[in-house]
Amino acid sequence: MSKKVFAAFAVIFLLLSLVLMLPLMDREERAKRSEAEYLEMFRDVVNIVKQSYVDKVDDKKLMAVAINGMLATLDPHSNYLPATDYTEMKVHMAGAFGGLGIELEMRNGKLMVNAPIEDTPAFRAGIQSGDHIWTIDGKPTADLNINQCVSRMRGTPGTSVTLGILREGKSSPLTFRLVRAIIKTKSLKGRLLEPGYGYIRIGEFQERTGEDFEKALKTLAADNGQPLSGLVLDLRFNPGGLVDQACRVANRFIGEGLSSGVIVTTKGREAAMDRSLTATVGDKEPRYPIVVLINGGSASASEIVAGALQDHKRAVIMGTQSFGKGSVQSVMTLDNGDGLKLTTARYYTPSGRSIQAKGITPDIVVEFAKPAPAKDKQKDAKELEIREQDLDGHMDQAPAPPRPASPAKPHSAPPAKPQQKPSSKELKEQDLLKADNQLARALDLLKGVNLLKASGRR
Repeated sequence: MSKKVFAAFAVIFLLLSLVLMLPLMDREERAKRSEAEYLEMFRDVVNIVKQSYVDKVDDKKLMAVAINGMLATLDPHSNYLPATDYTEMKVHMAGAFGGLGIELEMRNGKLMVNAPIEDTPAFRAGIQSGDHIWTIDGKPTADLNINQCVSRMRGTPGTSVTLGILREGKSSPLTFRLVRAIIKTKSLKGRLLEPGYGYIRIGEFQERTGEDFEKALKTLAADNGQPLSGLVLDLRFNPGGLVDQACRVANRFIGEGLSSGVIVTTKGREAAMDRSLTATVGDKEPRYPIVVLINGGSASASEIVAGALQDHKRAVIMGTQSFGKGSVQSVMTLDNGDGLKLTTARYYTPSGRSIQAKGITPDIVVEFAKPAPAKDKQKDAKELEIREQDLDGHMDQAPAPPRPASPAKPHSAPPAKPQQKPSSKELKEQDLLKADNQLARALDLLKGVNLLKASGRR
C-alpha cells in the first residue's frame, strides 16, 4: 500500500471518528448548557421573589426551603439539617450529653415532663412525670419550641439551671435548682423472662448500642447462673440508627470461623461505593435458639439485623412485616456547619435480598392482639400503619447482587434449664407476657424448640 493511499485511509478514519463523536460531544455540550440555564433561571426566580414578594424575605430561610425542596424530590430520607438540628442529631446518636435527665414533650403548647431518667439530677431532685415546666432560668417557655427548651436545659456539666414547675395538686409553683451532669441515654433494656430465657429490647442503634448489648448478654447469663437457653430480641418500633452498631449486634451470633459471615452489603451508583460488612473473629454467643420480634415500625438498621439472622438461619423472625427502608443515608458536614443527609446506596441482606419498599417478611406471622379502636374515633389499626412503600417519592428496589454462598448450618442449642418456682419479680414478668401476645408466643417457641431437642426429636 502506497503512502498516499495509507494517508487517505487515515484521513477518512479520522473524519469518521469525528462524525461518530459529534453526537456525544453535542449531548455533553447540551447538558452543560442546560445546567447553566437552569442555574440562571433559579437565580432569576430568587431575585424576583426578593424584589417583588409582598413581604420581605429572609435570604437564609429562602435558601433552606429551596434546598429542602430539591432534596424532597429525591426520596423521603434525604434532607437538609440546619446547624442546630445537625448538632441535636449527633448528640442523640452519641447517647450522652450534658443536661438534667428529663424526657420532654409538648402538650397543647405546654412543655411537659414525660418522665425523668433514672439516676440523673432531675430524678434525684424529685421532678415528676406530668410536671409542667413553665420557666427555665426565670424565662417563660410558653413562646419556645421544644428544641429551644432543650437547648436551654443542656450545657456544660457542673453548671446550674433553675426550673419553675407547675404541678397538679400544688397551689403555687415549685422551684428546682439543678446542676447539669453527663446524661447517658440507654438504647436497650434486658431482663430474664423466665429462668434460662432472656429478653433484650433495642429501641434504636446509637453509638454505644453494640457495647451495651454485649454487656446485657453477659448480665443475663450471670443472672441466670449459666448460659442462656434462649433469647428474644425485640426490634419492634426500632427506627434504625447506626449501621455499624447493628452489625456489631448481629456479629454476636453469626460468622463462626468466618464461614459466609456477611452481615450486610451496600451498593451505590458507582462500584467504588459498594462494600460488604462481615462478621469478625472473636467470642460468639452459644447457639441457643433466638426469636427476633419485628413489626411495621422496625426499619433500616433493625431490618439489617433481622435480615442477617434470618438469612444465616440463626433466628426465627416473628411478628409482622417490617417497614422496608432499604436505603443508606450518608451524613455530610457543609462548610457553614449545617448537615446534609443524602441517600447514597441500597443495602442487601446476606442472601442478596433488597428490602427497599418491601421489608422483612417474618418466618411466623403473629399480629399484636389489642382491642380494636372505636370506628367513630379513629381508623382501624391496620389502616394507620405506614411503611416505606407508602411514602411519597420512595425509591424502588434495585436488581439484587449475586448471591453469596449459603451460610453454615447451625449447631444444636443447649438443653433448657429445669424450671424453678417463680419469684415475685418473675411474676411481674408474667404480667408483661399476658399483655404482649407476640412476646408470649416467642417465649413459647423457644421453650418448644428446647423441649424437642432435649427429647432427641428434630
